[in-house]
Amino acid sequence: MKNELLKKIGFSDKTAQVYMGILQLGPSSVRNLAEFCGLNRGSTYDSLKWLGDRGLVSFYEKKSKQHFVAESPARLRSLIKEETHNLEQASLELERSVPELEALYNRGGDRPIARYFSSIELPAILNDVLLTCEQSQEPKYRAYSTEGIRDHLYANFSTFSDVRVAKNISVRVIALGEGGELRGLDERKWLSAPETKPTYIILYPSKAAYISLNVQNEAVGVVIENDGVYETQVHIFDALWKTL
Repeated sequence: MKNELLKKIGFSDKTAQVYMGILQLGPSSVRNLAEFCGLNRGSTYDSLKWLGDRGLVSFYEKKSKQHFVAESPARLRSLIKEETHNLEQASLELERSVPELEALYNRGGDRPIARYFSSIELPAILNDVLLTCEQSQEPKYRAYSTEGIRDHLYANFSTFSDVRVAKNISVRVIALGEGGELRGLDERKWLSAPETKPTYIILYPSKAAYISLNVQNEAVGVVIENDGVYETQVHIFDALWKTL
């Protein structure tokens, strides 16, 4: 239990083991401490150095050999305070650096970014659709809805349409195959589809999500974030919409 507590404040398994060992043994040589902890001397010495750098152990010479001794465990309180202070300083520095980091990130906007989602992660795609559209100047998206994928996609987010309507997000849907229903703020047209289960596609600001079945018959998805991909797919969708 104590080792788990030590690990929560930055100790590794070995440093926690060595620290507890030296508390129990008292002043010890590296050899004795290594034997007590069941570690090799190199690992024990590295752990002692880590502990020494943080003021948790010190050493003295005895018969030309180094003997290590633990400082008062009260030093752990000071260690936590120092780590907390360092984290606060790092947080302040990060806040100052975020605009520069964002600028670097945005320079890569022309490069498509692809993110993959397992079957249990599909609700994250739907949440991203809602969040992205909600933040867009035009809260709207387009979708190719397929009966073979529809049930898989919304299985763990059955209230998606209700949430979409509540957020005042509209959608145009081209349904491949039978099924689907109007729920509000939506338009739907139908297109005949092959007997195979085609991919379900969602087009929302700067992103295109593709959901299909893998060889295990599980729905998986990929979201591509790129203005060019999005705009091309929207152009094709709108042209097809006018013909239906």
